[in-house]
Amino acid sequence: MKKYDVVVVGAGISGLLVALTLSKHGKKVLVLEKRQHIGGNCNSYMVEGYQVDTGVHAITHLIEGPLKRLMDNYFDYLPIFEDYGYYYIRTENTFVKVPSNLKDFVTFDVLPRKDRVLLSQTLTKAFTLSSFGIDLSNRSVYDFMPKSLSEDTYDFVDTMCRSLSGKAMKETSAQRVLYGSSFVRDSVTQEQFNAMIGKLEPKKRQSAESILASVLPYHLHASLQARMTKITQPFTSLERLATNEVNDSQGYPRKGLKALLNAILYSLPETVEIKKECEVSSILVQDGKILGVEADEIYSSDIVIYTGFATELPKLIKDLPSEYVADLKDIVHNKSLTIWLGMEKKIPEFNYTGSEIWFKDLAYWASPISNYDQSLAPKDKQLIGFTFILNENNSEKHELKKAYDTIFHAIPNAEKRVDMQHEQITIPEKATVSIDGKFVDIRTPIQNLYIAGTDTDKRSMGITRASYSIIELLKVLNEDGNLHET
Repeated sequence: MKKYDVVVVGAGISGLLVALTLSKHGKKVLVLEKRQHIGGNCNSYMVEGYQVDTGVHAITHLIEGPLKRLMDNYFDYLPIFEDYGYYYIRTENTFVKVPSNLKDFVTFDVLPRKDRVLLSQTLTKAFTLSSFGIDLSNRSVYDFMPKSLSEDTYDFVDTMCRSLSGKAMKETSAQRVLYGSSFVRDSVTQEQFNAMIGKLEPKKRQSAESILASVLPYHLHASLQARMTKITQPFTSLERLATNEVNDSQGYPRKGLKALLNAILYSLPETVEIKKECEVSSILVQDGKILGVEADEIYSSDIVIYTGFATELPKLIKDLPSEYVADLKDIVHNKSLTIWLGMEKKIPEFNYTGSEIWFKDLAYWASPISNYDQSLAPKDKQLIGFTFILNENNSEKHELKKAYDTIFHAIPNAEKRVDMQHEQITIPEKATVSIDGKFVDIRTPIQNLYIAGTDTDKRSMGITRASYSIIELLKVLNEDGNLHET
């Protein structure tokens, strides 16, 4: 029987961040991953000469958010982030930026002027309530909406909700839209981090780009890296409502998502062991306290961090409290479909950096990621990702056809220029932020069994949400006396 300080179940982005942070606190860590590949949804791989990510991604809150804080304190190597760009709406007649503040709404003539005025008033009301500390997580966007808007406006708001939560506006909380649109931002200052975790000795870091032997010049737009090292003056509430920019602190990692994954892996010390294709069959408990896990053999540990789907825990642990099991069943999942299209040449409709949302037929999130880094596609070609939320009432075959029909209706010139096509079906996050959807606590009924990942924190999305979860986990471990060496 092998003994470790910590066993981490799952080697997705959350599990690897757990391993990195706890190993830097002096722990001997074992990570067990049932699949052949690590990184989960934070990964890239090659398809016919194109490097596709696992889903379309934007990394948010990079100026002073949770991932930035983890990178500053625990990474030995840093990825290079490019400015993300803007969010756009494409209709049959126009291609315009998505409004991110009241000023933008004034000129957003995709919607009727009367509707823009009413939406601005609605946004102001919701933002004011949130600023006064009123929790809007149980109030739907639909509840806030005026009931005299045009059909196009309802479609627009519904699409924004689906892109932020995967659910319609009747099931999406108003708080989710405020956070997702960056009207409400949770910064994590170094002082706040030190208060929660305790101060670490600063590490000497270098760019992961040097390891990856990248010789790429900077893209035409400025790198986000320069802004990430600056101290920004916080906006007042009213200033943010008037001048908010959704893309202000968002980026895309040069060399793709794999660059972020590699930065984590290269930063892991020798005290971390990762075993792939090693599925945990049981989490071992005695008298309400963790003993370890059973996989290909038994691994003993005083602490187990579970980063898989919390809904799967009852399969791994006998005799969990029935109330706890019932709460886990209330966690809501969404499936997404991503279609990657490699284009035989660059097309003018995708001559931008950022993302677009089509809201007339079927909501999608599209991004031409090779515009950030041409090495992601063969020379003179282009790589574009389109992500859709799957309708659980339809077959995957039906949803796939509908997705392709939408793409080629939105971009009529694209179909004849496709050089490569590749589909992915994933669960982008372990819990959906909806009115009725539940999230799980980091602490479990079992002593020293903790949960980390995107089903433990509602803030933001994807990698940023996972990073919030890791910081909260570190805080909880510190409170329980399980973080620092005694």
